[in-house]
Amino acid sequence: MITEVKDSLLKAYIGEIESYDEILDASQQVKPYWKKMFDTLEKLGMEQLVVRSQELTNKLRENGVTYNVYGSSEVSARPWQLDPIPFLLEKSEWDLISEGLKQRAVVLDLMLKDIYGPQRLVKEGILPPELIYENSGFFRPCMDVKLASEKQLLLYAVDVARGPDGRMWVVDNRTQAPSGSGYALENRTVMSAILPELTTGMTVNRLSPFFKTFHKEVTALTGKSREHPTIVYLTPGSGNETYFEHAYLASYLGYTLVHGDDLVVRDGFVWLRSIDGLEKVDVIIRRVDDDWCDPLELREDSRLGIPGLLQAMRSGNVAVVNTPGAGVLENSGLLAFMAAACRFLLKEELILPSIATWWCGHTHELNYVIENLPQLIIKKANRKQVFRSVYGRLLTPEQRTDLIQQILLAPHEYVAQEEIGLSTTPALVNGKLVPRLAALRAYLVANGDDYMVMQGGLTRSSAVQGRFEVSHQHGGCSKDTWIVSDTEITQKEIRVEMPKESVHHHTSLPSRSAENLFWVGRYAERTMSTTKYIKLLINALHESVKFGNASKSEHIEVLLKGLTHLTLTYPGFLDEEKTELLINPYPEIHKIVHDLKVLGSVASSTEAFLRGVISVSDKWNHDTWRAIYSIENTFKKIKRPDDTFSNSNTMQKVLDKLHARLFTFYGIVADTMPRDGGFYLFESGKLIERILLKISTIRACFSFKNDSHIENELIEAVLINHHLLIHYRQLYKSNFNLEAMLDMIFLETKLPYSLAFQLDELGRCLSELPKPSHTERLNLAQKAVLQATMKIKLADVSQMVIFEQDTLYRENLDGLLAEVFDLILSVNNSLTNLYFTHTEIQHSFLSSTENSSQNEI
Repeated sequence: MITEVKDSLLKAYIGEIESYDEILDASQQVKPYWKKMFDTLEKLGMEQLVVRSQELTNKLRENGVTYNVYGSSEVSARPWQLDPIPFLLEKSEWDLISEGLKQRAVVLDLMLKDIYGPQRLVKEGILPPELIYENSGFFRPCMDVKLASEKQLLLYAVDVARGPDGRMWVVDNRTQAPSGSGYALENRTVMSAILPELTTGMTVNRLSPFFKTFHKEVTALTGKSREHPTIVYLTPGSGNETYFEHAYLASYLGYTLVHGDDLVVRDGFVWLRSIDGLEKVDVIIRRVDDDWCDPLELREDSRLGIPGLLQAMRSGNVAVVNTPGAGVLENSGLLAFMAAACRFLLKEELILPSIATWWCGHTHELNYVIENLPQLIIKKANRKQVFRSVYGRLLTPEQRTDLIQQILLAPHEYVAQEEIGLSTTPALVNGKLVPRLAALRAYLVANGDDYMVMQGGLTRSSAVQGRFEVSHQHGGCSKDTWIVSDTEITQKEIRVEMPKESVHHHTSLPSRSAENLFWVGRYAERTMSTTKYIKLLINALHESVKFGNASKSEHIEVLLKGLTHLTLTYPGFLDEEKTELLINPYPEIHKIVHDLKVLGSVASSTEAFLRGVISVSDKWNHDTWRAIYSIENTFKKIKRPDDTFSNSNTMQKVLDKLHARLFTFYGIVADTMPRDGGFYLFESGKLIERILLKISTIRACFSFKNDSHIENELIEAVLINHHLLIHYRQLYKSNFNLEAMLDMIFLETKLPYSLAFQLDELGRCLSELPKPSHTERLNLAQKAVLQATMKIKLADVSQMVIFEQDTLYRENLDGLLAEVFDLILSVNNSLTNLYFTHTEIQHSFLSSTENSSQNEI
């Protein structure tokens, strides 16, 4: 009975195999490690495997692991796809593959030095000049840009797949800004947590030594001149397809995540714009493509790079990994010449074969491609040219003729590769184990005069059976890659020696990150306040219908107009020509909740919050990401309401969820976020928004006197909005009094939602931010908060309730709140000038640049 169950999954899978597969050896026997894997899968059971697969997906979503599919309209990228069946390679085989990969890395490093150096490969006829000089990956301004290290190609990734001879074949190279290593690390982390039993009977190599070696090599580039080198991780931004990885690796390695506009070149050095001033940068790990790195010398329309970067590199004042210009090695046509280049440079034959490649720039190869088109895959030699691979066998005669005409117009731009039967590997698809074509992306990092290969990698399997399209842009799925053996693998510990003082070294917060954190706080609070107000408004509407009379419902008109003032969705309920809105307010409320096009709506504020959160992904831990993910789920319901959402009860339930989940986000941030500049700017943004919106609500309800029964309803509503109703009733029972309420909301310094408390907290947060100069004096933002605090605390509440007999206008109340409102608005402007745009003169900026030469001695 056990034996029958034990073999069922394996037999079923073997029955699906149509060509050669990773689980089978040359004699068509199941490889020992794959047998162990299937034994474990049998014990686990298919039903449980499907459950665990969903747990993997949920875990990746909770951790914020995403991949941006270009053209998607979603706020956040799609969740990362991870197959629960790992890709297995036995260590003895991997050691042989690694030797071939190292050889490739050495050859490519020598090619890079030669292309931007003596150019012997072209002069000796090893490489066609058109393949180099007419390729957009070659940049003449990079001829004299070098790293101060033995290896110029510090980081290298290579796609390999098993060919028909059972050997691994090289399919493609990635050299300018290799991606995927962070996803490989996250895959391993999640697999270890969700499916630990899959390792039964085998030992899996660790990935961490690769990243430690990378950090060691990067640190070595800084030299010994500085005790606390600054290493930054340059990202194109949250719209990039692999932005999650940029934030993830920056956090994992302890580097500062930056955008191009966070950096500036002055006096030949690269500086980081931070809330502390300018900080000199020693090393840039770039994830920006070559041509976008420096708009002065490369692509002039770039907004992703740093003007003057290449000149700073020439001067030896900053190191960039990999150096701009390395993208020339990604030319697909080079695969056709790798064997010759290896013989010329190393006097050796290639250990790993390349997939058969023909560059159409040679007449003989061009004729071969035209004659054998049905057996080939056509690509552009230049990866930067948008051109999806064309399978010759899938073309009609007319399409084949058209493609040949395109190739003949510019033969040197095209490459053909043989379409061969690559190996398949087990994948879980729709609750069934099936074979899928797969490729492994391996990673190498320079290690002194050698290269180190990651003991694993990122395997990607095709979404479509029989099609070798493993890109995530086209639906491919990732797999954890295991290098396995029977015995415990001992790996030498990599250590990076740093001064003891570096443990306490302060890391500056980039101005862009600071600004985004500030606005995350503002948009979070804007969403919270609007949601809270709409909830109490809906409650008031419900009570009016069920229990009210004409006089009792008059306060609702004030609250509805207050909603328009709060959200700035004018004219809204203030439109005198649309009196029907006051009779049936739900359509307008519905629009203010869900319409993304309405600035100030719950949907638009939540979307802005989520975009801000994503732009500072490196600041959130896993618990925070879970809260963010739950907010995003509610956001999807709000922006795409179904037919029942127009029902006020359903609307209120969704708003309740959003409100509660935002409170959860607040709580996790408060409990886990370091008390640094980022935290205090987040808190400042939250408090500024809270103060402004609470003032707006009070002014809308009480700037003009109403009848006592209306005013009592408004007092209760405002107390609810300030989370003060229970506290008020404990003191005053059910006797609502405007003066007592204002006294509580204005002056009680121990109540979190009182103006006095919030202003004190805002002042405290501002005092924790870096000083603009070496002085104890208050900056403009602190002065404005202090003025606002004094105005509130010195207010005579008894004078606030006085109104003019003819107009019913409470000038004292409205005037005071208007002054405080303007002062807090000025705080926003001052913080922007001081920390985000740096338009205020700062002594720290001036001293940083003026004394740079002295600092280098």
